[in-house]
Amino acid sequence: MLKFLIFLRLLFLNHALANGLTFDIVSLGAKPDGKTDASFALQTAWTKACGSSTPATIYVPNGTFYVKSGSFNGPCKNNAITISINGTLVASSDMTVLADTKAWIWFKNVNGLSISGGVLDGQGTDLWNCKRSKESCPDGVTNLQLSNVQNVIISGLSSVNSQMYNFVVNDCQNVKMQGIKVSDPGNSPNTDGIHVVQSSDVTILNSNIATGDDCISIASGASNLWIEGITCGPGHGISIGSLGKEVEENGVKNVTVTSSTLTGTQNGVRIKTWGRPSSGFARDIYFKHIIINNVSNPIVIDQNYCPHKQNCPSQGSGVKVSEVTYEDITGTSATEIAINFDCSPTNPCTRLSLKDINLTYGNQIAQASCKNAQGTASDVVKPPSCLVA
Repeated sequence: MLKFLIFLRLLFLNHALANGLTFDIVSLGAKPDGKTDASFALQTAWTKACGSSTPATIYVPNGTFYVKSGSFNGPCKNNAITISINGTLVASSDMTVLADTKAWIWFKNVNGLSISGGVLDGQGTDLWNCKRSKESCPDGVTNLQLSNVQNVIISGLSSVNSQMYNFVVNDCQNVKMQGIKVSDPGNSPNTDGIHVVQSSDVTILNSNIATGDDCISIASGASNLWIEGITCGPGHGISIGSLGKEVEENGVKNVTVTSSTLTGTQNGVRIKTWGRPSSGFARDIYFKHIIINNVSNPIVIDQNYCPHKQNCPSQGSGVKVSEVTYEDITGTSATEIAINFDCSPTNPCTRLSLKDINLTYGNQIAQASCKNAQGTASDVVKPPSCLVA
């Protein structure tokens, strides 16, 4: 019976391959041994799928497949390529192998892409150790990057041990990510979970992110983002920024973060901007229905970001922060200052709104700190608001 089932499966796959519908990377030479480079098989599958005039599927079966690198480029002849991953793709443990690129798995110029299931293991441990030792190290690469990609669904995909960012969404439109799992140690440097830049209409749902940097970071040019059902920790929280690194820079607008939980993170919900001139902005931002568990800076706007105190000491941030709503945010702060609005002296934060906030600090009353921050408070707000009307 087993042999008959195997025969039927092979018959189905051969039929699918013959019709240009499904491309199993094992049938194209990949070996699930974790050692033999499957890059060529993946690239062959992509070439066939991208060149198909009808919807096509790339199938990665169970097993561990070593992938030296993968760059998958469009445009394609169809707008419905599916990558179904049952197994694990693993990168090289040698941090120099990918030293000359930005991303390990990289999709460019594609319209219509679905990626489901599986694990991406970036093998980043040696690079993290190198960086912590202050030695000369490669920058590191992203586990999976989308560049100029439209109409994407990524579901049930796990990213572990990424050298740097786990997922990057750059210059993309209409991207939905759901059921994502990121697992990096809390001391892994620069391993943002999901980084969104210059992209619009991005939805991130029901995802569990543990990392050494921001669980989700939202950079310049991002608009129309909906982020819901995120479990974050360890990590640096959910951040807009840093913004304003460049003098001429696109802003961030219309971002909602809702129904999420942050535990043991450095920050909760944060807006961060460089302390120097810029045309950037952050507006129409909504943080609501957030649970905070032992977070060091639950609600924070930092407009005096100036790493290494270079090129920005004593300058006011040009980034204009306005129309930011904080609603139904409850839980515990790990520090006395639970709300910290440190806004630009030259461009004060305006139209901030606090509504139904209840943050405590141990058995003490938490505090709020405001500099150059204007706005209103309504319903119960603890700690008491320090906003200037």
